[in-house]
Amino acid sequence: MYMDKDIKNGYNEYLSLEGEHYNTLMDVGLLVLDEGEEYVWESDSKEAAFDLLEGKVTFSYANKEVKAERPDSFHYEAWCLLVSKNTKVTITAETHSEIYVQATENERVYEPVMYTPDDVQTQHAGANNELLGTMKREIKTFFDYENAPFSNMVLGEILNYPGKWSSYPPHHHPQPEVYFHRFDYPQGFGASFTNGGINISRHNGLSIITEGMHSQVAAPGYTMCYLWGIRHLPGDPWIKTRIDDEIHAWLWKPDANDKIFQG
Repeated sequence: MYMDKDIKNGYNEYLSLEGEHYNTLMDVGLLVLDEGEEYVWESDSKEAAFDLLEGKVTFSYANKEVKAERPDSFHYEAWCLLVSKNTKVTITAETHSEIYVQATENERVYEPVMYTPDDVQTQHAGANNELLGTMKREIKTFFDYENAPFSNMVLGEILNYPGKWSSYPPHHHPQPEVYFHRFDYPQGFGASFTNGGINISRHNGLSIITEGMHSQVAAPGYTMCYLWGIRHLPGDPWIKTRIDDEIHAWLWKPDANDKIFQG
């Protein structure tokens, strides 16, 4: 399933626990602020994560003020704030800014965590010419079960190079997931394989994954940075869970490159 929206200033809602959430068990939105505008978040039942995609903002929370700046999502690492329920967050924009917001219910109360560019965990996947370099990508993780077991969510970004594949080979896991797509040029596009279907992925579009195999590809000439957010299931957290499609298992063999026609 895939969602496109006409983006406006303020909070742009994609998914809501109070409304139609397509079994993702999460709120998902894009916050757009111009210089001098502010946004306030507070919930008595939900934790929330705020990932700065571009711009310059001040995060105010728990008697702290943190200034964060990120010119774009392709050349600069992210600032991501994770807070529990009953935590008031005020985001004030110093320039035009866009922030991804993800939230879910969580009874636990924990200290807020600001993941800075120095905290981003980066895996350079496909860098050893696997599958002739066609799935070279950067997998970035802000928090998951390993470093934030108190959260019911996982959040990170993937830098998908032009013409390359990611979330590949096709795989699945029982925990619901969303992909929020950004492109270095707004007319950029790719393809999103989710829930047994194929959709054109576009700038500020959302892939919703609740079943079946999934994978992504970016069109040549366009770099795609997409956020990947997962909701742990009760008693079944996502612990880097990956169930590969058996019919494509040969792609993991050391001699896979030798079996690919190269022209």
